[in-house]
Amino acid sequence: MIKITTPVLLFIFLFSLSYTSAQNISARVIDSVTQEPIPFATIQFADDMGVITNGEGSFTILLDAKNTETDSLFVSSMGYKTYKTTLGEFKDSILVLSPQNIELKNVIVSNKNYSADEIVDFIKDNVAKNYTKSFTKKRLFFREHYHQYLNRTNYSNFESTIAAFNKKFVDEIISSAPRSNDYYMEVLCDLYGNYDTEKQKIDVIKASKMYDKNSELNLELLEERMEKLLKDNVKPDSYLKIKSGLFGTKIDNDELFRTQVDSSDVAALNKKLEEDKKQKADQKLNFVKERKSKIAALYQDLFFLEDSNLNFLTKSRKYDFSIRELTYLGPDVVYVLDFVPSGSADYKGTLYVNADDFAIVRVDYENVKTIKSFKLLGVFMNDYLDKGKMIFYKGADDKYNLRYIEKEHGAMGGAKRPLKIIEYNKVVKGKNRQNELSLDFDFAATNINTYEIVIYDTEEISNSTFEDKSFDNKITPTFLTRYDAEFWKGYNIIEPNQAIKTYTAKEE
Repeated sequence: MIKITTPVLLFIFLFSLSYTSAQNISARVIDSVTQEPIPFATIQFADDMGVITNGEGSFTILLDAKNTETDSLFVSSMGYKTYKTTLGEFKDSILVLSPQNIELKNVIVSNKNYSADEIVDFIKDNVAKNYTKSFTKKRLFFREHYHQYLNRTNYSNFESTIAAFNKKFVDEIISSAPRSNDYYMEVLCDLYGNYDTEKQKIDVIKASKMYDKNSELNLELLEERMEKLLKDNVKPDSYLKIKSGLFGTKIDNDELFRTQVDSSDVAALNKKLEEDKKQKADQKLNFVKERKSKIAALYQDLFFLEDSNLNFLTKSRKYDFSIRELTYLGPDVVYVLDFVPSGSADYKGTLYVNADDFAIVRVDYENVKTIKSFKLLGVFMNDYLDKGKMIFYKGADDKYNLRYIEKEHGAMGGAKRPLKIIEYNKVVKGKNRQNELSLDFDFAATNINTYEIVIYDTEEISNSTFEDKSFDNKITPTFLTRYDAEFWKGYNIIEPNQAIKTYTAKEE
């Protein structure tokens, strides 16, 4: 007879109780041979519900009252045996997947001996059957990371007639600008609509942001110093003429200095308060619009759309395809096809194609040449990086739904030009030129934007349901000085990587 002690009973009680309310459970998926993490593995539970491991193999899932101990949990990744368990048996913080080899003689499809080009033709023939463009409601989590760094901030041939606006002051301006900057944005929302950018509505549930407010404050202080310097040295009736090479512009005196509101002028004060109120309302509206716009832009990369930026299907003649191998994705056999440009195409990558219905279940891609560039009169811009991946899953209706998008975009821009600022005075007779500042500057900065979208649930809706939806979207992102797991407790998100977890922003 086994004696069950009170602590054991308490543990069993607490464990069973945990399934009656929402809770997060986390783990890391690793390779049994190499012990390395397995990124972008799929964790499937509760019918179509699922998550994706991040680039470090970690994941978190949210359980609620609908989940029970007997619910199945499947962990699968390309080339590995599927890990099967139940939520009640899921207790480890490390899940180990074993590689799964495939023998061609045991695979029925190998007898068909398709070429890579034939497989691509089958993919195109089955696009309409495998993917839907209907109206849906998608619960998704969107993470955005903006990283900027200065490549160079050089200047030469400096001259100034304003004593305070000297080389030392210019050096202070340059040194006060942050050499690098990071900005994180995370949004949980419901997205209604289809893949048409004009047919999308967003309902923001929760959002957060992290960035260095201290850098923002330094720029404000610098602006105040610049304003004071101009007020002390530029005459009230003056205007500035700014020239750079052949181009020039004029700035009047009232544009130089911020207008101060007289606290005794009630009408002016009320007008200023109304303007501030409207600005805050616009910020909320613009926040939602920008998020919807960025999500819509990521959707435009979907390969089954006619105008997709990834044109390896719509313009397949521009690419060479080759079969790398056959492998498993869970119980399904998958063709792995590599594609490279055969002419002027922009991308190379890998397709993972279900051997039964010829649906692309995953695509990894990256550009092989500059996507877009501009150079004129010393000003330049270069979109040098565009890479990412997409992962799909098969729903109960046998249609493939988007599960995950990752995209990294890099651009470098700058200018190498002369700059001249001249003060002219409107009332001074004769020679009305007062002060002059000139230099040759050489500036360049790099921006890298990384986006992630993970979709947890896709529900088909009607066009009329979509049209009837209306959202006020009053939520704005909460500023966090460091990553706080408690902020997202009770919600499904993609597990943050170590860089996000250790990021700390300086407070004001």
